[in-house]
Amino acid sequence: MSLEDDISLLARAPLIGLIDRDGLRLLAFAAEKRRLRQGDALFRKGERADCGFVVVSGAIGLDREGGKPLVVAGPGDLVGATALFARLERPATATAREPSSVLRLPQPLMRRVLEEYPQAAAAIHGVMARELEALTRDLVRVGERLG
Repeated sequence: MSLEDDISLLARAPLIGLIDRDGLRLLAFAAEKRRLRQGDALFRKGERADCGFVVVSGAIGLDREGGKPLVVAGPGDLVGATALFARLERPATATAREPSSVLRLPQPLMRRVLEEYPQAAAAIHGVMARELEALTRDLVRVGERLG
């Protein structure tokens, strides 16, 4: 893939697509490309997370118990979004369901882009805040049903 192809792919990815073209160019240029064979683990549940991944080709299955994947990510999908911003443990194992490739976006790179493009940082903050509010409302509803 060319740099322009990588930029176009990143522009379609959730959250990442909120970054302007110059920021996407920086991400595309600095991102590490990884190729996976079918069955290769991208990461395992419980590992420390220090990056997110955008799927370039193929399919990445995420599962918690080594069984049927809970989610299958395809081209343009972002895997490990929270790990772009915070160090945490991976809550699931990510495995290539077929030959696949990904762009690895490490936290320091993301931090640099957000510092250089504060409008993107504000937009990403807004999306994540709305998602957290929705999750909180859902948890309150579940608590009311159980209580």
